Amino acid sequence: MRILIVEDETSIANFLQQGLTESGYAVDLVWNGRDGLNYALSADYDAYVLDIMLPKMNGLDLIRELRRQGDKTPTLMLTARDTVDDRVDGLDAGADDYLVKPFAFPELLARVRALLRRPPLQTGTILTVGDLEMNTAKREVRRNGRFIEISPREYAVLEYLMRHPNQVLTRTQIGEHVWNFDFYNESNVVDVYIGYLRRKISNNDDISLIQTIRGVGYRISGEG
Repeated sequence: MRILIVEDETSIANFLQQGLTESGYAVDLVWNGRDGLNYALSADYDAYVLDIMLPKMNGLDLIRELRRQGDKTPTLMLTARDTVDDRVDGLDAGADDYLVKPFAFPELLARVRALLRRPPLQTGTILTVGDLEMNTAKREVRRNGRFIEISPREYAVLEYLMRHPNQVLTRTQIGEHVWNFDFYNESNVVDVYIGYLRRKISNNDDISLIQTIRGVGYRISGEG
C-alpha cells in the first residue's frame, strides 16, 4: 500500500516515514502543501497523512483542492491544535480522520489501517482470493488454513494484488505502489518478489493464484 506524507517538521516527517516504511508501506514524503498537491495528482495513493500547518499551501486548502478535483483518497490530518473548532474545520474540509500531536505511533498506524479498510478499496480486515486469506489487522496470510510466513515486502506486494483481484496490474504499477517513486522500472525486482510469493503460497496440487499476463504484468485470481 502506498502513502503520501506531507509534513514540514523534519523530526516528525522522518519518524513517520521510517515507521510506516518499516510497517511495510511504500511512502513518499514532501515538505510543503504545493508539492503535496503535485504528488497527489501525479500518482495513485491509498492514503494521505497531512499536517495542517504547511508552507506554500496549508493542509486544509490542500485537502479542499483534492476533494474539489474528485480525489477521494482517505486522509488523516495531523495538527498541534486540539480544539473542537479545529477538528470540525479539518473534517469539513474533507479529511476522514484527525490526530493531535504529539501522538503515539501505534495509534497513527491503527488509524491508517482503519482508513485503508474504507471504500473504494475492498472493505473489512479479511481479504480473500480463492482459498487464500489475508488478515490485514494481524498481517497474517493463510491458504486452506495453513499459515504462510512472508516478509514485509512480500506482504505488501501480495496485499496490493489481493486488493485488486482479477485485475491485470503492470509491473510499473506494482513497483511504484510498493517501492514508491524510487522504483526503477527497468529492474526485475517485481518479478523476483512474485516468484517468492508463488513458491510460498503454492503447495503441490494448489491452483496457481498469481497469473502472468505476458508482456503486461500480473493478476491474482481464484478462478484458476
